[in-house]
Amino acid sequence: MPYVPHTEDEIREMLTTIGVDSIDDLFAEITEDMRPKSFDLPEGLSEMEVLTKLEAMANKNATDRTSFLGAGFYDHYIPAAVDALTMRGEFYTAYTPYQPESSQGTLQAIFEYQTAVCRLLDMECSNASVYDGGTALYEALMMAVRKTKRRKIIVSEALNPIYRVMLDSYTSNLDLELVTVPHKNGKTDIEGLKAAIDKDTAALLVQNPNFFGSINDFTELFTACRENKAVSIISSYPVLQTLLKTPGQMGADIAVAEGQSLGLPLSFGGPYLGIMTCTKKMVRQIPGRIVGRTKDTKGRTGYVLTLQAREQHIRRQKATSNICSNQSLCALRAVVHMATLGELGLKRAARVSIERAHICAERLTAIDGVEMFTDGPFGNEFAVTLPVNAYEAIAKLTERGFVPGFPLGRYYDGLENGLLVACTEKTSEEQIGIFAEMLKGALK
Repeated sequence: MPYVPHTEDEIREMLTTIGVDSIDDLFAEITEDMRPKSFDLPEGLSEMEVLTKLEAMANKNATDRTSFLGAGFYDHYIPAAVDALTMRGEFYTAYTPYQPESSQGTLQAIFEYQTAVCRLLDMECSNASVYDGGTALYEALMMAVRKTKRRKIIVSEALNPIYRVMLDSYTSNLDLELVTVPHKNGKTDIEGLKAAIDKDTAALLVQNPNFFGSINDFTELFTACRENKAVSIISSYPVLQTLLKTPGQMGADIAVAEGQSLGLPLSFGGPYLGIMTCTKKMVRQIPGRIVGRTKDTKGRTGYVLTLQAREQHIRRQKATSNICSNQSLCALRAVVHMATLGELGLKRAARVSIERAHICAERLTAIDGVEMFTDGPFGNEFAVTLPVNAYEAIAKLTERGFVPGFPLGRYYDGLENGLLVACTEKTSEEQIGIFAEMLKGALK
């Protein structure tokens, strides 16, 4: 049935029932300058009309394009078993395990997730996750501030600019000094970062591979952090960690990651998963909750929430964070995805993704006017410079069903011709060939 507005008599009767004289009385606690200017809203629609309208809007989304878009979020293959297992009711509806005696399955799943990501990043401790990769970086930054009692943060400009915008937003009202060290033609300036670290530094923030796809070994840089009693923080790409030197091997104090590449669809931007791991010396600062495995009085294995440094569990002023709701379902998908592929499967996905990216780089740079923006080793993502503005090329190819990559000029001044290109194991050599020929034609 169509929506029928209430009559004045019905409105008066409702107001009398709840004990107020007018609609204005409902807003008495809100000052005049904060009240809505008008309630002149469009007429309501029936359920059928709303569904029809939303379906028409949804059909405008093009989901069948071949994409070379990365920039922190990647279209990896997700085995069918991931959906089949995580959509089960006992997993899909589970939230906070406040009563461990009736939440053993949920608690064990979180414990297995923590174990898996610690092994993947070669770190000692993990929480039950936070919102996303950018939130995880901010929380890591605040861990360092609490630990060191310092206010200076060194940030590499080769860190994902989307995350850097988030850091600026979250810290805008805090008494912190964020010092950004510029990249060098897409490379992380290790010497510049090292020179910026001093006795006032709370934390250093870097990424591997960096936003431009370049691979680094930050072992010496993290050693410089330790010498100055600063906290070293690294943002990682989970899939490639199966092949690259791990944060633990480099000596990182905190390693975070965007977990989307582990079994989570791109899904127009979320929900995603913020992976947070650290060394034991930092564990008292980590936000959220940690699940531990223990034995009961009869010797049976049981799972419980151990450290619970969030405002729902302790006094608000003692909490390490108030934005640390864990992404239980996303974390479950991540651990199911890792368990399904196993070590060899994850390594194969990483290896094929890197191989395809190098094939793609070779094909693109064979086109007149297209050059690599960075030299040196890179993973499954790389940056090139075009002879035209990257937005022009993106517009032309997207119309023809190919999304060629991410325009670097969106966040980096002077790189308007820069294009960031990503490949995964789903990127075929045939698609790479078509992409190269289409780009060649578009540049003419």
